[in-house]
Amino acid sequence: MLEWHLNPAVWSYGFAALAYAAFTVQLSVGWKGARRAMLLLASVTLGAFWAGTTTAFALDPGWATWRSAHAFDALRTAFALAFLAVILLWPQHGGAARGGAGLGVFALIIGLTVVLLALGLPAPGISAQGNPAAIGFSAHLTLALLGVVLAEQVYRHSPAAVRWNLRPLCFGLAGPFVLDVVIYSDALLFRTLDAHFWAARGFAYALAIPLLGVAARRNRDWSFEVAVSRGVIAGSSAVLVAGIYLMVVAGSGYYVRYFGGTWGKVLETVVFFAAFLLLGFVAVSGTFRAKLRVLVAKNFFSYRYDYREEWLKFTRVLSATDESRPVEDACLHAMADLVESTGGGLWLKREAGYVQVARANQPRVEAIEAADGALPSFLQRTGWVIEVPAARRDPTSQGAFGTPAWLDQLHNAWLIVPLLMREELIGFVVLDTPRVTMEVNWEVRDLLKTAGRQAASHLAMMSATEALLEARKFDAFNRMSAFVVHDLKNLVAQMQLMLRNAQKHHANPEFQRDMLETVEHVVGRMNALMQQLRAGETPVERARPLDLGALVMRVRDERAACHPGLRLEAAPDVRALAHEDRLERVIGHLVQNALDAGGDDAEVALRVFNDAGRAVIEVSDSGVGMSAEFVRERLFKPFQTTKANGMGIGAYESRQYVAALGGNIEVHSEPGIGTKVRVVLPALERAAQPDLQRQPA
Repeated sequence: MLEWHLNPAVWSYGFAALAYAAFTVQLSVGWKGARRAMLLLASVTLGAFWAGTTTAFALDPGWATWRSAHAFDALRTAFALAFLAVILLWPQHGGAARGGAGLGVFALIIGLTVVLLALGLPAPGISAQGNPAAIGFSAHLTLALLGVVLAEQVYRHSPAAVRWNLRPLCFGLAGPFVLDVVIYSDALLFRTLDAHFWAARGFAYALAIPLLGVAARRNRDWSFEVAVSRGVIAGSSAVLVAGIYLMVVAGSGYYVRYFGGTWGKVLETVVFFAAFLLLGFVAVSGTFRAKLRVLVAKNFFSYRYDYREEWLKFTRVLSATDESRPVEDACLHAMADLVESTGGGLWLKREAGYVQVARANQPRVEAIEAADGALPSFLQRTGWVIEVPAARRDPTSQGAFGTPAWLDQLHNAWLIVPLLMREELIGFVVLDTPRVTMEVNWEVRDLLKTAGRQAASHLAMMSATEALLEARKFDAFNRMSAFVVHDLKNLVAQMQLMLRNAQKHHANPEFQRDMLETVEHVVGRMNALMQQLRAGETPVERARPLDLGALVMRVRDERAACHPGLRLEAAPDVRALAHEDRLERVIGHLVQNALDAGGDDAEVALRVFNDAGRAVIEVSDSGVGMSAEFVRERLFKPFQTTKANGMGIGAYESRQYVAALGGNIEVHSEPGIGTKVRVVLPALERAAQPDLQRQPA
């Protein structure tokens, strides 16, 4: 036996006894009556007794001192775990909702502590192959694992504002528990408590005391709150069940190996493989997870659902829609997940009635439920959630609505949930039987009713969005059609003018030549309009540099035979980037408006010139003119016109096109004096033309 001054266990646990005693004094002096701190104070006080009796055992090993040290250790651990459990599961405000979980954790702590007190543990370095030693090591290991889990959950679910206060506390308590996991895992594996691990345990626990001291200084009244969710309880329960299961498997494997003789090793391998295979299958089972959630909700909480989590999940499923998963499927799955249903079908209102538009694990129903049928009328009038099995057993139990014939095809039908939007039934959901037996109480009904209204709003919004997109497509088509009709009207006006003049000049060879050119031009314009209809609003040709003087001259020549008063003054080499056909239509429209404003004796002047880097086409007349208010408020708005047979499209289309080229249309007009319209475009320098010709429109 080592001399006391050479024995590391004496120094280790002696140091721990001093640390625990000092911390006990600190907690006692600084205690302000907080009930939570009583558990920590009890644990620290018992820790001082544990370290002191363990030091005595290291100095003079004996059965009595070892049993005392072991008992103080078990009680110290139990009070530390109780302290963490109270923080996590019993907040100072509104702790009743988690009382069931707290009772379960306390029952586990008390049960394992009683086992440790009853069985004890073999002293360090003593091999013990009996079942009591294995059970004692397993109990200590389970308590250490529980301590790590509780400390981690306290820190994870604490608000960010109090984590600064809780960090030293969680680390100070979790660190020793982690060491105990290592020590007792080794002891359970080799059936003996390693003397070196045991000797170092005192130093390790003493090193954690300063962290607890910092936590005590930061938390004078221990009044922080920790929020725990149902997922925490369910996850912790699953981990606990899995841990107990693995311990049972380990014990079974040890028993098989010990009593199996020559088959022992083989049977142990088969048992472990079968156990892990079963655990993996159960872990991925949706039915098992559903049963676990129901178990937690029934026994640990006053309400079945965590409404915040359920609503976030429901909204997330509704929002995660794309082309591969339509919104109808998302709504159906979101409703089914609320009650662990295996599938169902969604019926929405169409012109013919209510039609099945989505289904999951449910047969297709071709029948259409009439909009004024008994079932839709009942759902819209009452808003009830109908239990199909009860309605089949007793038609009057769910209200007198009558069971539709198509519902008999759905043997697994369980619930019918209405989708109400402003008291109008836009559809309903038929859910199949759930994975686990579930009572349809008031809480389930209210949740499904609320979720049904949310799903109905989402479906109505998506339907309105689709209708808006369709309306926009029709609007674009109608706008393009109006532009085409306007251009056709101008072409028809040219043909009518030509026919009217043909009665006077049909024998004139020069007029005949102009008439053929006009017809050829009209045919070309109509072909271009047909191409425009096929291409939509996108121009058929690319924009290219144009000689604006030549373009305006062509417009003047087309109308010169009928309107000899047209005058043109064009500066040389005025060029801009545009589509020849479309810009010609714009100029033609402005010239035609000027001619219409001046009558048969109209004097219209055309000018083309450069002005400070801008290419300008000016059309001026001495006609009736327009008021400033009309120019400002109505001239460039679609379907606004002063002409008896006008459409009000030309000015709007012209301004839109010129603006797309980066230019503008300027109008100066006075009633009784006349109007001057300028088409202003960015001018092109001749040196820049080759590069601009290669740019896309």
